[in-house]
Amino acid sequence: MADTHPPIAQERTLKRDCMTLSRHVLQQLGSFSTEAQDLSAIMGRIALAGKLIARHLSRAGLMENVLGVTGEVNVQGESVKNMDVYANEAFISVLEQSGLVCRLASEEMEKPYYIPENCPIGRYTLLYDPLDGSSNIDSNLNVGSIFSIRQQEGNDEDGLARDLLQNGRKQIAAGYVLYGPSTMLVYSIGKGVHAFTLDPSLGEFILSAEKIIIPDHGAIYSVNEGNFWQWEESFRDYIRYVHRHEGYTARYGGALVGDFHRILFQGGVFLYPGTVKRPEGKLRLLYEAAPIAFLAEQAGGRASTGVVPILDVVADKIHARTPLIVGSKDDVALVESFVKDPSKEQGDKVMAHS
Repeated sequence: MADTHPPIAQERTLKRDCMTLSRHVLQQLGSFSTEAQDLSAIMGRIALAGKLIARHLSRAGLMENVLGVTGEVNVQGESVKNMDVYANEAFISVLEQSGLVCRLASEEMEKPYYIPENCPIGRYTLLYDPLDGSSNIDSNLNVGSIFSIRQQEGNDEDGLARDLLQNGRKQIAAGYVLYGPSTMLVYSIGKGVHAFTLDPSLGEFILSAEKIIIPDHGAIYSVNEGNFWQWEESFRDYIRYVHRHEGYTARYGGALVGDFHRILFQGGVFLYPGTVKRPEGKLRLLYEAAPIAFLAEQAGGRASTGVVPILDVVADKIHARTPLIVGSKDDVALVESFVKDPSKEQGDKVMAHS
């Protein structure tokens, strides 16, 4: 009689290939309840948006209206890239079909986008940056999409989505899609951080790293040092500190997703401080800093403004901005030490006691 059991290596491969994103969400929740199935379905739609964007990016340079700018300026005062528009519309299209998401809030839209046909049933809101780091596109460098899922509170009868103006601990899920040598989706529903890689042959995101933990300390510091003379003196002192001490490596790619992804696996710190003229910083709280902070804390790291945890900050408007320091807990604490007590010896004290 033929052996009906596959070889061990083949069996492991099959088990790995069967761990899709939707299945993993249900497994994490340990339930097939309506709420669990809703969240699994929403994650599946986000994954579809990621696949559409990845496919479009892969054709950049071969198709018209993929590279370059539209000539318009978004609500942030930034030039709109053709891919920004496509990515934003991809998220809208796939979530309209979900039946679960009532509202969308995006970097590219001044006000939340409502999907009336979903609202009687769908009590979820997706906040997202459809294409983080889009200035990298024309150079064929890493870009990403960042997302945050929140549950609607109240009926939002005036259409102002005031219930979204709460701290980041109200997120029920967060993550990002990284478009690089491979397309990866990283997410958390409050039960650790998990990474999936898009297998083009299957058309599925397959689990590639589970329960990721950020090292307590890493060599990487990621910051745009071109802004050095625009920062408060405390941040300049931190940079002087790492310049004077061995063991630090500067890495900055111009896309939050790509820079944080490296730190998630290798450790270190990403900084985007405010400036003297704009102390609120550049990054948006609700759909950039808060989702990344959610992932960092779930992976054992930290995220801070320099004074308070990012997840404790309450937005005063949908497009509120914030400074961001995120990464390994010891490295974030080191930066905070300069902000809170800007003495040149402070960094040595923190690292000595961490």
